[in-house]
Amino acid sequence: MKWFWKYLFPALYGLLIYFTIRLINDTLEYDPFWDRSWKLNAFEMFCSVVMGYILFFALHRLFRYFDRSLSAVVGYKTVLQELFWVFFITEAAVNAVMTPMAAFTDDGLSMGDFAIINVIPVLYNLIYYAVVRSNKLLKAYVDSKVQLEKITNDHLQTELKFLKAQYHPHFLFNALNTIYFQMDDDVLAAKRSIEKFSGLLRYQLYDQQQTVPLSQEIQYLTNFIELQQVRTSDKLQLSVHFDPGLNGQQVYPLLLLPLVENAFKYVGGNYRIDIDAKLEQDNLVFTVINSVPVNIPVKADSGIGLENLKRRLELLYPDKSTLRTVKQADEYRAALQIKLD
Repeated sequence: MKWFWKYLFPALYGLLIYFTIRLINDTLEYDPFWDRSWKLNAFEMFCSVVMGYILFFALHRLFRYFDRSLSAVVGYKTVLQELFWVFFITEAAVNAVMTPMAAFTDDGLSMGDFAIINVIPVLYNLIYYAVVRSNKLLKAYVDSKVQLEKITNDHLQTELKFLKAQYHPHFLFNALNTIYFQMDDDVLAAKRSIEKFSGLLRYQLYDQQQTVPLSQEIQYLTNFIELQQVRTSDKLQLSVHFDPGLNGQQVYPLLLLPLVENAFKYVGGNYRIDIDAKLEQDNLVFTVINSVPVNIPVKADSGIGLENLKRRLELLYPDKSTLRTVKQADEYRAALQIKLD
């Protein structure tokens, strides 16, 4: 089959163009094809076959040249550029072979002959281009989109890992600082804190791009809160409520931690922290309120933890989450809502 397309089809293609031109001219001039000299017809057909081989050689060299750049993004500019060169090659081949042939046969080259000779091959080549290149260009377009999606996804995964890594230093500093103060007063309590801390750290080492049961995330928060209570003042008023309905739903881990961590970091004034997680119509509603000193300003959107949380929510829950933070006179309120699938 390759032999046919490579060696025979170009000749048949050249003859198709020739007979189309011949048919139009004979119809307009009432000059039957069979009344002309067979030598003249044979000469013109030979020239048409030669033009067919020239066209196919030049076009396929052109297509191979453009194939080398199809790994880039394929768009309308690529198609327009190829069409321009198809038109240029067609006109060059036609005017190199068929126009001189028509000028030295019959009664010479008229404007009508020139127009027909230049238009018909272009139309045929445009059809041939559409048939041959459409599948190739479509495949290249799809491949480029898939590659772009892969690059974008890899970039987002890298960014998520970077954001995850930024939680660890802050978390490690707070936990180790807590254990440090315990060592002087209660060694057994420090050992229990180290055990609890190792469990928390082990959880943080999991793949953060995989979801976990919400009950597992709540247990992590419970352990974290207990560890934080060790280093806080006895006058801290802590209220924690987790809805029993929050159990097997899947959620990305460590999204709730920054709000709790932020509350323990900035609590002051009346030393009150309220933590509440509930299920509302397939939505996780997580609210953290902590009192703050009235005379010390606290920005509503301060801290690298909250900035990282916002970015992770954009990547993991686009259009499925909201985070609102409000600083009032003596308290700071953060409310996170996530649509659970």
